[in-house]
Amino acid sequence: GMGDPSLRGTTTPGGSRTEVMAEGWEPGPALGDGNVTPGGAPQRAGQHEEALMTELSELVQKVVKSSSWWERHGVDISILACSFLLLPAGFLCLRSAQAIPFLAGVLTLGVVHHTLTVKGSHLASHNALTESKSWGKVWAIFFIELCSAFTVEQATYNHVKIHHGYTNIIGLGDSSTWKLPFLNRYVYMFIAPLAVPILTPLVALDLLRNVEWKAALRTLCCMFLGFYCHYWLLLHVSGFQSPWSALLCMLLTRSLLAHPYIHVNIFQHIGLPMFAADHKPKRIHLMSLGVLNLPRNALLDWSFGHSLISCHVEHHFFPSLSDNMCLKIKPIVSQYLKQKKLPYNEDTYSSRLQLFLQRYEELMVHAPPITELVGIQ
Repeated sequence: GMGDPSLRGTTTPGGSRTEVMAEGWEPGPALGDGNVTPGGAPQRAGQHEEALMTELSELVQKVVKSSSWWERHGVDISILACSFLLLPAGFLCLRSAQAIPFLAGVLTLGVVHHTLTVKGSHLASHNALTESKSWGKVWAIFFIELCSAFTVEQATYNHVKIHHGYTNIIGLGDSSTWKLPFLNRYVYMFIAPLAVPILTPLVALDLLRNVEWKAALRTLCCMFLGFYCHYWLLLHVSGFQSPWSALLCMLLTRSLLAHPYIHVNIFQHIGLPMFAADHKPKRIHLMSLGVLNLPRNALLDWSFGHSLISCHVEHHFFPSLSDNMCLKIKPIVSQYLKQKKLPYNEDTYSSRLQLFLQRYEELMVHAPPITELVGIQ
């Protein structure tokens, strides 16, 4: 078997079906790749997998090279720019004493906040906003530290180096940082996400011990500036009369989409096959087995980006591509891997939610079982 049977073509509790097609590969070395070929010709099998990866990469590179700057970067930069332009309207709506304009302001600021902190930070961490490394560093500091209150060094290390480099490898990129086993399923899934705006800077402060003092000082300044600007605008533009009401509004807007943020992070990896570091498949199998796509959703596509929702498989194979480019290469990649009979996991949001509620103890409390690769070649 190649992992959990419920995720390999059988019907999930929500009635949807995980398709076994296949998708994408991220070029580059896969540290610690082990031989998973039972009994014969590991070198030949490895060469075949590398040939598949190379062929797929060439197909994708043709699409990238033939795409305009607007397709590669412009679409996603425009979304982020539009979010900035919506900020004044959101703060001004909060001045209203009427419920509808006030709620419109909360919704606007909540969506803008998550667009900047999730979509912007994610693209910046992969240097997918620009082809310049210098500007990429600037955007990473702006989106990750100023907007998201996290440190660039730790964010890029944990996400890019560990999560992407060792996706679903036990003890490394197995998404275990999202697990809180002391919480029951309903608290974790529906109440705990409200604390994300508070926990994020606290975790960031703790991680500052692992960075140089200059980076730590820069992060502290950016974090303070980001929080203070938000707080100051609520007092002087939105007209909040007390500090506590402004802070409460900050918490409300910053946690508006915290539930899908937590859910998406666990739905797309946890519950899929997990591997040991010394006995893991080659990268094309590792990513196609251990990553899952959710259906397109207008709100989440805008706020989180395609690479975190409907093109997460594509993103894990080609992480330097922007959200729009991941969407563009999706039919090409999926068609190629479908022909090669490799797995391509898809499921609906509601189905995954039901699955996690039913199997919370197994998936989020106990250690996940290591997948035994039998005859994967």
